[in-house]
Amino acid sequence: MRQKLKELTKDTAIYGISTMLGRFIGFLLVPFYTNVLSTSEFGIQSNIYAYIAFINVIFIYGIDAAYMKYASLAENSEHKKVFSTSYSFLVFTTIIFSLILFIFRNQISAIMEIPEQYLKIYYYLILIIAFDAIAIVPFSKLRLERKAIKYAVIKLLNILINLSLNLILILKYKLGIEAIFISNLVATLFSFLALQSEVLKNFSFSFDKELLKKILKFGIPYLPAALAATIVNVVDRPVVLALTNESTLGIYQANYKLGVFMMLFVSMFQFAWQPFFLNNAKEKNAKEIFSKVFTLFLLASSIIWIVLTLFVDDFARIEFYKNKSIIGKEFLSGLPIVPLVLLGYLFNGVYYVFQAGIYIEEKTKYFPIVTFAGAIVNVIVNILLIPIFGIMGAAFATFAAYFVMAVSLYFFSQKFYPINYEFKKVGIILTLVFTSCAAYYYIYFNFGINILFKIIMLIIFFSTLYFSKVVDKNEIVSFIRLFIKKNKP
Repeated sequence: MRQKLKELTKDTAIYGISTMLGRFIGFLLVPFYTNVLSTSEFGIQSNIYAYIAFINVIFIYGIDAAYMKYASLAENSEHKKVFSTSYSFLVFTTIIFSLILFIFRNQISAIMEIPEQYLKIYYYLILIIAFDAIAIVPFSKLRLERKAIKYAVIKLLNILINLSLNLILILKYKLGIEAIFISNLVATLFSFLALQSEVLKNFSFSFDKELLKKILKFGIPYLPAALAATIVNVVDRPVVLALTNESTLGIYQANYKLGVFMMLFVSMFQFAWQPFFLNNAKEKNAKEIFSKVFTLFLLASSIIWIVLTLFVDDFARIEFYKNKSIIGKEFLSGLPIVPLVLLGYLFNGVYYVFQAGIYIEEKTKYFPIVTFAGAIVNVIVNILLIPIFGIMGAAFATFAAYFVMAVSLYFFSQKFYPINYEFKKVGIILTLVFTSCAAYYYIYFNFGINILFKIIMLIIFFSTLYFSKVVDKNEIVSFIRLFIKKNKP
């Protein structure tokens, strides 16, 4: 048991660090893009990537989860059959789906609102999606065999190749947004080629029709939930484009990316939280521990939220080279959306906290219900508010979706695994955050924000936390010691 926990902790660290490092490296392209591309160009590529996310889900149709399930149950002699059946059928469907995208290129590119001068990008899009899909089973094989380092190295090299080619193709060859997709395609081809050793080692010319039926029966039900999750994450982009224009979408998406700092914190928490609650589920005081986790998470995330809300605009305006700022000057008008985006990610973290009870009681069937609720709210609020408030409406839609998902999951979790949370402390923190958010926007839009207001607001925020005794130093120290002890290999 001890060895198994050690393996879990090690793999979680490798996957978590590589994923978060990859996201941060990806964020480094934002200052570059917003200083070399126009707002409309940035909007066009943002919209196309939203559609890539949707189409990717359809190309994969849950086969990665199905492969891992049946591969994990297979005997040694059966592993190749499971891999070969899954991989060969995925390659077959990828070819079919790619041909459909190609044959109906005029209609689909029109739906995606790709301008005529950028239609060449549509062909890159097909190849990117196809090679990404084909790589999913070999990547799943690496995860199943616990080859976490190889998995992480391929992923990180993919990102570094993408980053390097972006710089070369845009700065030297002046290819504009076409360079973004060429770079992505080359990086995707690298991953595909790097995985061929796994394919050659595990592939055989064996195809089991009965096994395929089981794989599809298990995997396809993942498709609706995956589509709903994708809607929550990216539907705002095509809706913003449809209701405004490319330039507005570019401004919106560039500033949305500034939420990466809260997203990274939430991702770090998520990677640590799942193994932690699973390892501690049988402890006598498990629910008390989980209650304290929620309070501490809210405390930490609220502090990150207030600091970023007050000073992210100063960060975005930092000039790093000859009148070039972190976020290009043409994009700075979108900065007001950032506090709402950060708040959305905060509640995304709250959603992860409430997952504990659902996993422990094996009630995961409720996840799709919660995700669909978030997706529906996201679409409706976007359509209603964007015509009135512009990109502020889109940012609020994102927050609303994550808020609804968190609240919905709370009720399901409490139904099956009731926890007596520290409601007074939680209420104080949330009231403080919402009040601060309302005060910030009122001052921002009516008087303008200056450094004096930021300092006063920061003092009020921390003073309220201190004098309300939401949490004391001894509690924090005790919990950190417990966390280290329970996750220590």
